[in-house]
Amino acid sequence: MAQAKKKQGEMTREAILVAAEILFAEHGFAGTRVDKIATLAGHNKTLIFRYFGNKLGLYAEVLKRADRELGFLVQGLFAPLLDDETIISDAQRLRAFLEANFGAVFDYMVEHPRFARIINWEQADGWQTLARLASQFEPADFARLTALFSKAQAAGLLRADVDVVLAALLVQQLCWSAPNSLNLFQLFLAGPDNSPAAILALVRAQVIALGVNGMLPGPAVNQKG
Repeated sequence: MAQAKKKQGEMTREAILVAAEILFAEHGFAGTRVDKIATLAGHNKTLIFRYFGNKLGLYAEVLKRADRELGFLVQGLFAPLLDDETIISDAQRLRAFLEANFGAVFDYMVEHPRFARIINWEQADGWQTLARLASQFEPADFARLTALFSKAQAAGLLRADVDVVLAALLVQQLCWSAPNSLNLFQLFLAGPDNSPAAILALVRAQVIALGVNGMLPGPAVNQKG
């Protein structure tokens, strides 16, 4: 009996989280009403307050779930570099590593459009709501990663004039917003195939190229005069 009740509680909680994610993606935090979440979830809104405290608590849980998934992805992506530091001493392997990472983050956002839209709402709102929740999230540990990138910069394999961690975060921002802008890109990109799939593939390639080529040193340019 207790097990069945626990299972029912987990299903109710999940239904509320899914409904909240859908509506937060459509309307942002400020534009989403608790009673609308309850209606979409098929449960009384008193359960939302029981499980999550208030709308902000529910919003935090929606973001935490996505943050955990993305965190596991990023940890998996950076594991090879942390396990094998020789990657930063090989230009070709380092390029392949960066390309794979940026591509994987882009693909994650394409596969999780609701999370990407929630992030875009946060950006539009100046990150005000997320700032209220910052203490509830695990701080990103960039210390070892920064040290490895510094070694690569010292070896001349990464641009010395670029903050590599910040550059990676900027590419991540492109990954958040670009998949939601395909209709805009279609207006400006003329070609034999400007279908959504073709535009998405092109945008993906360009985001990766911008990130990688912005972090890796280019060939020396001969200047005259």
